[in-house]
Amino acid sequence: MKKSLTVLCLLLATYCFASTVVVEAERFANLGGWVNDSQFMDQMGSPFLLAHGLGQPVADATTTVDVTESGTYSVFAYTRNWTAPWGTEAAGLFRVKVNEVELPVNLGTGSGEWRWQFAGKVSLAAGRIPVALHDLTGFDGRCDALCLTTELRPPAERPKATAPVRKVEADFVVVGGGIAGTCAAISAARLGLKVALVQDRPLLGGMNSSETRVHLGGYQNLGAYPRLGDGVAEIGPAKGGNAQPAGRYEDQRKLDVVAAEKNIALFLNTRVQRVAMKEGAAHAIGSVFGVNTVSGEVTEFAAPLFLDSTGDGNVGYLAGADFRMGRESRAETGEEMAPDEADKMTMGASVQWYTKEDKEPTAFPALPWMIAFNEQNCEHALRGDWDWETGMMRDQIAESERIRDYGMLVAYSNWSYLKNRSSKKSAYAKRSFAWVAYVAGKRESRRLLGDHILCQQDIFDYKIYPDATCCTTWAIDLHYPMPKNTKNYEGEPFRSICTHNAHHAYPVPYRCFYSRNVVNLFMAGRDISVTHVALGTVRVMRTLGMMGEVVGMAASLCKRQGCLPRGVYESHLDELKQLMKKGVGTGKPQPPQTYNRGSMLPGAPHRGGGKDSK
Repeated sequence: MKKSLTVLCLLLATYCFASTVVVEAERFANLGGWVNDSQFMDQMGSPFLLAHGLGQPVADATTTVDVTESGTYSVFAYTRNWTAPWGTEAAGLFRVKVNEVELPVNLGTGSGEWRWQFAGKVSLAAGRIPVALHDLTGFDGRCDALCLTTELRPPAERPKATAPVRKVEADFVVVGGGIAGTCAAISAARLGLKVALVQDRPLLGGMNSSETRVHLGGYQNLGAYPRLGDGVAEIGPAKGGNAQPAGRYEDQRKLDVVAAEKNIALFLNTRVQRVAMKEGAAHAIGSVFGVNTVSGEVTEFAAPLFLDSTGDGNVGYLAGADFRMGRESRAETGEEMAPDEADKMTMGASVQWYTKEDKEPTAFPALPWMIAFNEQNCEHALRGDWDWETGMMRDQIAESERIRDYGMLVAYSNWSYLKNRSSKKSAYAKRSFAWVAYVAGKRESRRLLGDHILCQQDIFDYKIYPDATCCTTWAIDLHYPMPKNTKNYEGEPFRSICTHNAHHAYPVPYRCFYSRNVVNLFMAGRDISVTHVALGTVRVMRTLGMMGEVVGMAASLCKRQGCLPRGVYESHLDELKQLMKKGVGTGKPQPPQTYNRGSMLPGAPHRGGGKDSK
């Protein structure tokens, strides 16, 4: 009894007088070779650091922590084994260094769930202590946080952000800094609105940035409003091509154009994760709250008007906007290209990659966690383009990390087979990875519903509505799993095919650009009001950028006329048409962008702004 009481007292002392330090990995002072991955914050709660070294260990990420009490500390890392869904072996191993001592446990093993993993124990004196994440493999080990504690285990709950909330007020808050959102911000700013442009990555351009490397697609500057597209031309790169060297995507060009607009306040690395509805107003957003993905600082963005250009429709979803996800049935939409039965299938996400030529033979490891390839199912390729596409049968939002990870896994595994076991391995001896994306190029998820839902019949029957705006010119381009690849990798295909159904340049109705039930919410980008089939044409970036230009014009009318987005359609459509005719370009010559425009059927007269044709 006395012994048990002594043990109990010791345990109570441990808990009562314990010291615990938790440090978020994204806040390390020096990331070294690790990168801040904020794509999955909505699913797992936080950004994390990723050791994306293409098979070469990356430099340590380092920082210091304040230890207030001397003692023996257990060290834990919040991590996961990202290859666990496909086997038991772990790819992304790393260790923790504390006070220059490398702790003995390999991390990133075991469960495929995010969890605290024990790294080892260390004796520390009170003071400022250096800590580091030490990558062992270069294969995408990940760490969300470290915990140093004299307790028996890490805290059950992570500490809440203590950074003060600051408030930014604007006329128009644009959430999402891809091509659509950036063009909307520029358009609105040039028409006199005070704009807050909120982007969750360190760069603008979205899929057209050097992080994802997808080139612009579609025609611009045509139809009844040939000045639509001038804004796109100002930020669009001069050269095209997917999966090309970083400089081709001209990241700085986009940043410079935005920086030149005095009416735009740009907030990079800021992820909107909460929406507050407006008090006393039915179905209207009052504020959105963004978390800085580096500092953790929370900013409230308040405005009378908002634009969701997040791609995933995140703002609309948080505000309760009506949306769809997946494919509608033919019976529901009447579309010939729709499936017989509705399902959850979407177009997928591409993890692109390319290789470079080396002067001497180079090695790439063959490791137990890699997927087994052979002569029949391997892909002989020096680069992975749009058709390296995963996740079509999975939830592109809830399972986004797994979808991205599978894209990296098959790229590494296939390349390892080509380098080490292929009958043609001599052709790859002097080749190595130059780049593999870790930001996935996603095509489809939520589509927010507006007063009009664009469908196949509108486009193919050439129904021109009174609120016709910019032209979509890309064919109805729908993606499906590649049959051969699906047969070889049943349930987890990673290659795709596409079907192209050409049509005349079709002007998209303005009513597709605002929510039907959240009254002050615009949409521009792949989350606009369309069916799955119609998304196949509108989703390319020149088209999306022109949508952004139109939305920026409509937002300026909302302020000038004191109306909401629907009110522009109901009462101020002629004024919108005048703005679309004039455009918002600077008039300065821009580099020609004649690449990747696709093809459209010739000869259809454009009747933009006329009566409905039914």
